[in-house]
Amino acid sequence: KAAFEGDVWQWHQDYGTWARDDGMPQPRAMNIAVFLDEVLPFNGPLMFIPKSHKYGTLAAGHDTSTTSYPLWTLDNLTVTRLAAEAAGPNGHGIVAPTGRPGSVIMFHGNLVHASPPNITPYPRKIVYLTLCAVSNHITKFTRPEWIAHRDFTPIEPADDDALLQCARARIAAE
Repeated sequence: KAAFEGDVWQWHQDYGTWARDDGMPQPRAMNIAVFLDEVLPFNGPLMFIPKSHKYGTLAAGHDTSTTSYPLWTLDNLTVTRLAAEAAGPNGHGIVAPTGRPGSVIMFHGNLVHASPPNITPYPRKIVYLTLCAVSNHITKFTRPEWIAHRDFTPIEPADDDALLQCARARIAAE
């Protein structure tokens, strides 16, 4: 979300797009979002509807005009219902996590989320990594590879003390 130019992303579930466009078999996937800039309440933060992933994959329409690329989005009535249910007697129904660069958010592929445009002078860059079991990888290749990657090599776990080893090696090199 560039300063003054960041686009709106309508309410959606990522798995809805992964299933419909990419042929991902099951909603057993998650996102990891790493903040590269400070995310503020007003520079186009992600907005989540808590617990909305528990409703499964929801009906959606194919929005080809309001986001950067075609996305399966939820209708206003569904979003209103989910927000009201999430609010309960004491809640707000929608949350917008903020944080400093380096902050990390992990969320389920069926969690309903969106983001407003960024009309401030403060950029909001986030890097996303999507993970799923190799056995659950996408099966259709309709979107560009930079959006829907085709390398299904399993991630190899690092040693439990890998970060300490790296830090020690860096200190020793100085």
